Amino acid sequence: MKISEIMTTDVMTVQPGTKISQAASLLLDNHINGLPVIDAENILVGIICQSDLIVQQKKLPLPTVFTLLDGLIPLTSMSHLEKEVQKMAATTVEQAMTKDPTSVSPDAELEDVADLMVKKNFHTIPVVQDGKLVGIVGKEDVLKTMLK
Repeated sequence: MKISEIMTTDVMTVQPGTKISQAASLLLDNHINGLPVIDAENILVGIICQSDLIVQQKKLPLPTVFTLLDGLIPLTSMSHLEKEVQKMAATTVEQAMTKDPTSVSPDAELEDVADLMVKKNFHTIPVVQDGKLVGIVGKEDVLKTMLK
């Protein structure tokens, strides 16, 4: 079975400048896990998921450090810490979204997409053709095929 047979084509999307609160409302009100982020030409630039928004409620992870010759050496990457702080302070979708998300084509096989969802723990995957968003497939779409 091809993904084009089960994907949702009437996709709710947001743009990079959308406020975080609006994206959160769309996710909650529509009981969905993720929203594709598109630019003015309908090109997929990111995805914003519930987990991207939940990160705003967590504590700042302070890196473990050790002292060597009177200098502090962090045991975690400063760029990782910077990204965490940026997501926690995000006010727009662009600041919190996952950039260049994994996507599939409409011709992808259901088994391959299911495997990708399980291995990468994805709940929602955008469907892209020629760089443009044409649909979305979620775990619920895959589960519905079991009822047929």
